[in-house]
Amino acid sequence: MRVAQSPSGSSTAICTRFWQRGVSSGSVPPDPLRGSLPSPFPRLSSRPPVPRASPGTPPPRFLRSPAPRPSSVAHRLRVRLLERPQQPRQLPGEVLTGGPVGARGRDRGRSRRDRRRRQQQQQQSREAEAEETERGHGETVPPPEPPPGSYGAAAPPVFTMNFEGLDPSLAEYAPALHPALDPVLDPHLNPSLLQNVELDAEGVPLEGIAVPDSVHIVEGMYSELHTAVSEVGVPVSVSHFDLHEEMLWVGNHGGHATSFFGPTLERYSSFQVNSSDDIRQIQSLENGILFLTKTNLKYMSRGGLIIFDYLTCTASCSRTAALCSLPRSPPVLCPSQYTVEVPGITIMRQSNRFFFCGHTSGKVSLRDLRTFVVEHEFDAYSGSLSDFDVHGNLLVTCGFSSRMNGLACDRFLKVYDLRMMRATTPLQVHIDPFFLRFIPTYTSRLAIISQTGQCQFCEPTGLANPADIFHVNTVGPLIMTFDVSASKQALAFGDSEGCVHLWADSPEVTFNAYSRETDFALPCMVDTLPHLDWNQDLVPLSLIPVPLTSETLLSDWPAANSAPAPRRAPPVDPEILRTMKKVGFIGYAPNPRTKLRNQIPYRLKEADNEFDSFNQVPESPIGREEEPHLYMVVTIKYSKLGLEDFDFKHYNKTLFAGLEPHIPNAYCNCMIQVLYFLEPVRCLVQNHLCQKEFCLGCELGLLFHMLDLSRGDPCQGSNFLRAFRTIPEASALGLILADSDEATGKVNLGRLIQSWNRFILTQLHQETQEQEGPQAYRGAGSSSFGSSRDSVIGQLFSCEMENCSMCRCGKETVRVSSTLLFTLSYPESTEKPVKDYEFAQILKRSICLEQNTQAWCENCEKYQPTVQTRNIRCLPDVLVINCEVNSSKEADFWKTQAEYAFQRAMMRRGGFEITKGKEISLGEWKELGNPDTGHSYPSVEELKNIWIPHAIKMSLTKNKELDVCNWSESDELSPSDDPDSVYVYDLMATVVHILDSRTGGSLVGHIKVGETYHQRKEGVTHQQWYLFNDFLIEPVDKCEAVQFDMSWKVPAILYYARRNLNAKYNLVIKNPIEASVLLAEASLARKQRKCHATFIPLMLSEMPQAGDLVGLDAEFVTLNEEEAELRSDGTKSTIKPSQMSVARITCVRGQGPNEGVPFIDDYISTQEQVVDYLTQYSGIKPGDLDAKISSKHLTTLKSTYLKLRFLIDVGVKFVGHGLQKDFRVINLMVPKDQVIDTVYLFHIPRKRMISLRFLAWYFLDLKIQGETHDSIEDARTALQLYRKYLELSQGGSEPDDFRKVLKALYEKGRKLDWKVPEPDSQSSPKRKAPREPPSPPGPLPAPPHPALSLADGAVFPPVLPL
Repeated sequence: MRVAQSPSGSSTAICTRFWQRGVSSGSVPPDPLRGSLPSPFPRLSSRPPVPRASPGTPPPRFLRSPAPRPSSVAHRLRVRLLERPQQPRQLPGEVLTGGPVGARGRDRGRSRRDRRRRQQQQQQSREAEAEETERGHGETVPPPEPPPGSYGAAAPPVFTMNFEGLDPSLAEYAPALHPALDPVLDPHLNPSLLQNVELDAEGVPLEGIAVPDSVHIVEGMYSELHTAVSEVGVPVSVSHFDLHEEMLWVGNHGGHATSFFGPTLERYSSFQVNSSDDIRQIQSLENGILFLTKTNLKYMSRGGLIIFDYLTCTASCSRTAALCSLPRSPPVLCPSQYTVEVPGITIMRQSNRFFFCGHTSGKVSLRDLRTFVVEHEFDAYSGSLSDFDVHGNLLVTCGFSSRMNGLACDRFLKVYDLRMMRATTPLQVHIDPFFLRFIPTYTSRLAIISQTGQCQFCEPTGLANPADIFHVNTVGPLIMTFDVSASKQALAFGDSEGCVHLWADSPEVTFNAYSRETDFALPCMVDTLPHLDWNQDLVPLSLIPVPLTSETLLSDWPAANSAPAPRRAPPVDPEILRTMKKVGFIGYAPNPRTKLRNQIPYRLKEADNEFDSFNQVPESPIGREEEPHLYMVVTIKYSKLGLEDFDFKHYNKTLFAGLEPHIPNAYCNCMIQVLYFLEPVRCLVQNHLCQKEFCLGCELGLLFHMLDLSRGDPCQGSNFLRAFRTIPEASALGLILADSDEATGKVNLGRLIQSWNRFILTQLHQETQEQEGPQAYRGAGSSSFGSSRDSVIGQLFSCEMENCSMCRCGKETVRVSSTLLFTLSYPESTEKPVKDYEFAQILKRSICLEQNTQAWCENCEKYQPTVQTRNIRCLPDVLVINCEVNSSKEADFWKTQAEYAFQRAMMRRGGFEITKGKEISLGEWKELGNPDTGHSYPSVEELKNIWIPHAIKMSLTKNKELDVCNWSESDELSPSDDPDSVYVYDLMATVVHILDSRTGGSLVGHIKVGETYHQRKEGVTHQQWYLFNDFLIEPVDKCEAVQFDMSWKVPAILYYARRNLNAKYNLVIKNPIEASVLLAEASLARKQRKCHATFIPLMLSEMPQAGDLVGLDAEFVTLNEEEAELRSDGTKSTIKPSQMSVARITCVRGQGPNEGVPFIDDYISTQEQVVDYLTQYSGIKPGDLDAKISSKHLTTLKSTYLKLRFLIDVGVKFVGHGLQKDFRVINLMVPKDQVIDTVYLFHIPRKRMISLRFLAWYFLDLKIQGETHDSIEDARTALQLYRKYLELSQGGSEPDDFRKVLKALYEKGRKLDWKVPEPDSQSSPKRKAPREPPSPPGPLPAPPHPALSLADGAVFPPVLPL
């Protein structure tokens, strides 16, 4: 006989049971609970006998009985259900552990004599029943022993529980709560339900039940999808849908946890969490699962490994709620304990505003999320609280009410509005509610579940419809737990017999919107050996198992033939050494996260004598089947803060600047980088400045200046692309793409970038060649690169061509032209296989092109077939080649020629020919990469897919005949070669098209960055190849630039630069922007008058100097609205941000007698359509930017941009509020030491940013930004705030005092909800503590223009001293 102790420690026998093995067929075990608890089931004497299998005979999986008799398996399952002790009924707000608390509650208050008398009656009843059963049947199957902890009922999911505060009167309600039910087996029970289930206590497995096919699921309506068993006979205590993977977790009263994968409920893992206590709550985290039991909080991996185990106090903390602060990795921090009132908390929920606590007394308290102080309290029910849920502004509860000295289930759900903090109309339902959950999909539906399995859906603010009720067919009589998946597509029910039921609204249901992949156990690989590819150098030979032998292995080389070569430790990162702090002999430094954890890159190449870090480039990814990650389309992930929290350093660890791709027509980013890293082009465009409003040369020079200033931060070419969209020739050539074309990927980017390459060279050549009249900007003289008739673009790229046309009549026509680039022309041969060509042969054929075409003959006076030939007269300094690989025919030609080139390379290095189908031994491959043979290639992969050379030698003979041949980078010209007619070109850049059928692909560039760029950025003299993929910049091997796998990487443009090109040109940059740009200028507005002027231009005596303060503010308008998508969980994801354009720029004087007076207040004219003027925030009204009707001082963006560029070059310090966004939209790169942003001056780290309006009210007692924003007012206020900051911080000498001021500022802001109070309602702290204002330094001089007035006709206000 086994006695289960009650939780209180008394020796009362909760359940008794005879356990017999090998007894005679006449021995009948007594019913363990027939005397202690009233059974809701009929007696077993009327049941037919159950056959029992003989020992040692495995039971069949499916048993079927003859038609007249009931199924033996079904009957046996029914007998087990009836003979199993009835689970004690759960009281409202109570969690049962160890023993039936319901029985204990009924016994409470009764005398020992009554209990002893009742036990004797129960024992007599069991014996009489056993005798009757023995007489009626020859053999009775003894019921199996229930697992430990199976005698308690489950409670609603709770996080923490108080046992001492339960009301004893709750026990009297138990019989009425659970009416007697006759357990009928579910006819649609899944046959796989009871598979892979452990044996019961007697060693007899529980057979499956043959059932018909599953019920068809109607889309959009919840129906039962699958049912599975966690542990037979042990009630389910809690269920939980995993928030990170497609799994359902189930915990039972025996302390066992089981997980099921996917909608088919395949068993994933199963392990014991606690040996005796039930699992009360399950919570999924990223790296594991939290399990809460009565005595501990355990954190385990999804496979069952313990990460940590925290023991909770149970005796001394009867009225405390323990909330553990969990870091991402163990150990657990010390928990914070908060004392709560009697009787305690049973249910807890959390929203973004409050922490909700449900009490057993029927109350719901709302606590602050930070301090856990009670702020509101609702008295929901007079008896007890069963469950509640929160969604949005609604709180819905269900529970029990006190009626007739007992408890009754209340069918009215209490609904509370959290906005007004009061109850609304209660919701009446047609079932006894025990669980409830919000299921917000299209509407805020509410699911109400009773313990008997009834479920009803209704709206919390509507009426419940009886037609919306359905029933959950459970194996056990009671529903013990209920949960809803994060996607709201699946419902999980756990019953008292250990079964879990999955209901779904579609067959292909997912538990989460975005689940990560689940790790499964790897299959055993002992029986099957993997296939080894001998052509792969990195395949480990250890994959082949070898037998154990005592003989000497072939790989066991004698010591005479081998020498140990230890692997040298990599050098310590200089950043670690720089930031290291030593304590004794141990150094501590933050992890720069430049390398993978516990991993060191294994260099396969032979150690070179050079130890330059730039030679350590990643392995070439060519030859892999998947697309390398460096070539994928990089996108910016926008958050609520925009780009402030996006980590660009993850994509670019160099000091070179990338370009952002979200701007329209940003497909040309890679070509902009190519032109920038051509030193003569970079210097040319930065010296160029003209009077045209939209000049690509000027805008490119301004963009290159930003790239020079950047230290790894990305730039954006918004102003350059804005001017590019206004060029008529670009639109005519189809170079300007619509947003729909870029999004759908219907454009051939390879052909498009080649057209853009031809266009930009032609446009820059024309703009730098034009002879301009009077300079628009004084001091912007002609370029230092030569006369205007022969531009530097022409000197670099142009070469004269002689075109000869020969008619068949003998008439020859010769004309001379010039070209800036060449297009490859491929032979049109139909013979198979394709002939072997070197790249130099195809290049010579394309330059000296000969073709037959129809042309006009003046001699014949009609169109005649003519032979046209082209010859070159001079060689360019930069050879630009458009590859024209626009079809599969050209791609196959490149692929074939690369195979021929690979065979030639192998023959030169190995001395044998490689043909298709020929197998090469491992020794031959090793010999190819042996450094002793003079080969510097460590891997054969670096020789594949290469056709173009790294260098080309071109020469013109005296007869003007062109000679082209492949050349080596290390070879120099012989002394006999004439340097004026023999050029050696080194490959400088390649632009490739990355194919992607889904998005149309992307364009990336491989650029060989020269020594001058490394010297400016990093202070070293070095050359290195880099991959430029928008804002992703990565050093690559030189072979990477010439390897083209035509299946995904197609060449588009090649740039070859003449060796020692920079020595020919003057590379001095003379800043063409002078102080005259700040002087007065005419307005574009026709109706603008002097009386409407809002600023006073600077005089010559007021020109700013380095270190001067300038107040700055800018206003913007919207050109394109942002594109966002709404996720299934209700959050918004920004796909493409809104495109802003600067509309007004204001600069005010920061010192001097006219401090605070603006000297720039320009409205920027725009030719693009404005979709939103943002008048409430910008003060810009429709018509202010139109030159025909505007009364403002209207200028071009280029004019105002040059003013700001001059101020930056001088070295002034800009003072403003939120200048980071202003400079970003203006497209300016300002050094950080020249920016003073008040949004960061008055900011505590990890706290919110404070608005300029609130700061002005708090510190300056000013009410600004009333109806609209005014940039003059904002700039002045920022200057005054900076003066106030210097006063409070005493120039930064008293940081502790200033921190106290900031804390008081944030405390005041929280009290006022960061809103400036209305006039006369509350004064600012400055007005509360008045003090004498500082005396002005002296009378202000009269303005230089006495007649100057504001736009409304008022006299210009005097400037108060700051």
